[in-house]
Amino acid sequence: MKILTFSGSTPAEALKKAQLEVGEDAMLIETREIQKKSLGKTALYEIVVGVEENAMPRSSQRQQEPLTKQRPLAQKSNDVLYNISEAAKQISKIAEVTEEDRPSKHTPVAQSEDLKKIKDEIEKLGDKVKLIQNMFWNEKSPKTSLPIPPEFAEIYRLAQQSGMNQEHLDEIMQLTLEHMPSKMRENSETVKRYFQTLLRKMIPVRLESAPKMGTKKVVMLVGPTGVGKTTSIAKLAARYSYFLEKKYKVGLVVLDTYRIGAVEQLMQYARMMKLGIETVVDPPEFSTALNSLQYSDYILIDTMGSSPYDKGKIEKIYECLRSNTTDYSVDVILVLPSSIKYEDLKSTYENFAPLGIDTMMFTKLDETRGFGNIFSLVYETKVPISYFSIGQEVPEDLVVSSSDFLIDCLLNGFRKGENL
Repeated sequence: MKILTFSGSTPAEALKKAQLEVGEDAMLIETREIQKKSLGKTALYEIVVGVEENAMPRSSQRQQEPLTKQRPLAQKSNDVLYNISEAAKQISKIAEVTEEDRPSKHTPVAQSEDLKKIKDEIEKLGDKVKLIQNMFWNEKSPKTSLPIPPEFAEIYRLAQQSGMNQEHLDEIMQLTLEHMPSKMRENSETVKRYFQTLLRKMIPVRLESAPKMGTKKVVMLVGPTGVGKTTSIAKLAARYSYFLEKKYKVGLVVLDTYRIGAVEQLMQYARMMKLGIETVVDPPEFSTALNSLQYSDYILIDTMGSSPYDKGKIEKIYECLRSNTTDYSVDVILVLPSSIKYEDLKSTYENFAPLGIDTMMFTKLDETRGFGNIFSLVYETKVPISYFSIGQEVPEDLVVSSSDFLIDCLLNGFRKGENL
């Protein structure tokens, strides 16, 4: 076998030179960075390939593509990536066959060891294919102060495609690169596990707790129109009444007298679950309604939905809170849809913030594929999450907050019934 080296300003350029010189039959042995890019200097990469001497094409036989038909190296690298992807598929098929041929009790020990060696080699090869795919990452990596290694390319793309704010992503990626132990950078799966653990620690959550003896919990849900506050109230009421270790007494208060349909819907839930319910038209009635439900362990308050920019309706909710003359403190939960982009979530939060947001609840998780927007809002505001709503079913589609749940959805997607 003859060993050859090829260099270029990017791994893609060096690899392409090797392809043009020795064809597709060469074996990639090593890729290394010879010179880092700096002021006045371009980066230099070198790849080492091995090729059987009788397999090398003669220069006279090699046909050069006409210059007019040649494409830039950056474009040509896509063809290489495609070929590598095909190789990965073949490796997956081999792995499936090996899995089916897993040794039974009657398989000879020598054969069992051989199969294990084959499987180990396939796993190593699979990760090498992934690394070769990421060789071209340096051409597309973001402008951060630290270069992002190829092993981080997959996790970076996942987080970026999830809708996470770009500044937050770059900040977290830089912290990861600075503090992650070098031994954990061996492959993309190890990087993903580390990144997943790091993100989990950045998500504040409010653990669910029952009312203490002789006290009650008063919870108000606020948020924009159509976010699912009324349905969420029904889910919480059913949970507290029937699905905890103790069956608590629950009362309902409705401030949303603008929407007759919402009042009727909540009253129907109240009749089904045999709950007390009070309506409030003007702020002075708020304290009276709370006192009327003093026998309850939980008092849940449904408010009028409003545009985040409708200061009048938000002010009326604030007036109700300000007119509270009871001894009960009101826990305000901002209900937000997970299906809108981060900038809109942040704008909505800022407009409802004067109400004194204690926690946040995210709905419509079954209607979106990206969850980085939720992460970015919580990361930015430091306000904990209390609940997730994952569908329309009452009370089943309610999830108590968990950082594990959110980060699993962010990196692996939401799969109803599987993320819990």
